[in-house]
Amino acid sequence: MRIAYCTPSLYIPGGVERVLTTKANYLADVAGYEVYIILTDGKDRKPYYPLSEKVHVINLDIRFEELWNMSFIKKGLAYLKKQKVFKKKLKEVLFDIRPDVTVSLLRREINFLCDINDGSKKVGELHVNRLNYRNFEAGDTNVIKELFAKYWMRSLVKQLKRLDRFIVLSEEDRNNWKEITNVTVMPNPLPKTNDTPVSTTEEKKVIAVGRYVYQKGFDLLIDAWEMVAEKHPDWHLYIYGRGNKEEYKRTANCHLEDAVENINEKYAESSVFVLSSRFEGFGMVIIEAMKCGLPAVSFACPCGPSDIITNGKDGFLVDNGDTKQLAERICFLIENPEVRKDMGQRAIETARKYDVEEIGKRWEALFDDIVG
Repeated sequence: MRIAYCTPSLYIPGGVERVLTTKANYLADVAGYEVYIILTDGKDRKPYYPLSEKVHVINLDIRFEELWNMSFIKKGLAYLKKQKVFKKKLKEVLFDIRPDVTVSLLRREINFLCDINDGSKKVGELHVNRLNYRNFEAGDTNVIKELFAKYWMRSLVKQLKRLDRFIVLSEEDRNNWKEITNVTVMPNPLPKTNDTPVSTTEEKKVIAVGRYVYQKGFDLLIDAWEMVAEKHPDWHLYIYGRGNKEEYKRTANCHLEDAVENINEKYAESSVFVLSSRFEGFGMVIIEAMKCGLPAVSFACPCGPSDIITNGKDGFLVDNGDTKQLAERICFLIENPEVRKDMGQRAIETARKYDVEEIGKRWEALFDDIVG
């Protein structure tokens, strides 16, 4: 089986880059596939996450990143020119390598991928949820942006209907694409690790992980933590992530930390994981924390947490944005150590379903089905 993935770059330490690298490594090293990753940007920059030597990387060197600092008019003209070059180069590459399946991560190539008649089946992967597709930060929207988002969604749906298969991350999000009949749910996989540390759930620490941005809802978490700290002043909240921490208020026993290279060690030093996101594409951090034996308390935000967490078994789901309920569930786990430990053990079992070996087999079966 020969598979080609299309994505902008691999040098950024993002979730999409991590998931793609995990899948590509499995398909090349375990399944024995011939795997290609076709990039448009980041020429001569090494992948952030370890990539198997068996995976072939082709950089078309389109340099869409040059558009970032251009004015609106210059950006539009330059984009059209680069997009034309991109289509030409991608067509040449696909006709050269002749993949059985070409997978778009729904970036710029989705606009023309189905017009390239190289013989490969065409698959699209969505790594956000529909309700929050092209979601702007709080206060960062206007009529023009909203009209553009609506236009882009209509155009996207038209292209998705032409695909041989459209992949979403959760059952919850599948229900948001009722006009599309070729949808398959495929959750993200956990990378393979040799020794995952497991928490004793005895440390008086609660952990959250993510970028310091509006989406992750750390402002809501800090509001909830004020209620928790009032009842349990001996417990501490640690938030790890990239971005600007300055806009977040400081409160008792709340520590705003930078991202760390080995987050599993921090999970293992903690006893409860919290996800306070306003929305998610899936919520991989929940599974990462569960694998380390942490029960999760999460907003039932769109989309992902409700697919992962079984409420009352391996964690708790609370109404999206309800900080009082979030605080109450955190306090419940603090006050009930045996429940906390039991939920943590169940969380480990839940996380095993997302190991790359399990999700990888599902991808193999899907590709076999698509190719026939």
